[in-house]
Amino acid sequence: MLVNIGYGNIVNMDKVVSIVRADAAPIKRMVQMAKDNNQAVDATCGRKTKCVLIMESGHMVLSALQPETIENRVVENPSGGGKEDE
Repeated sequence: MLVNIGYGNIVNMDKVVSIVRADAAPIKRMVQMAKDNNQAVDATCGRKTKCVLIMESGHMVLSALQPETIENRVVENPSGGGKEDE
């Protein structure tokens, strides 16, 4: 199932292991390590990172949307759509 994670970026939610807030120190360290290893995908379009999607492959997708917003898009619209960015 494909879901819009903000600003025209779409992720296959079948490959997502977890969605976490980006403000915790351990998550910030994990993101920095992923960037150093070229395993981070920045889908924020220059905005502040508010959540991180951790993929099965070990890659991390950075999003400017709140985790709750992405969760609502998954729950409310199982077809994967979602309203345009906030």
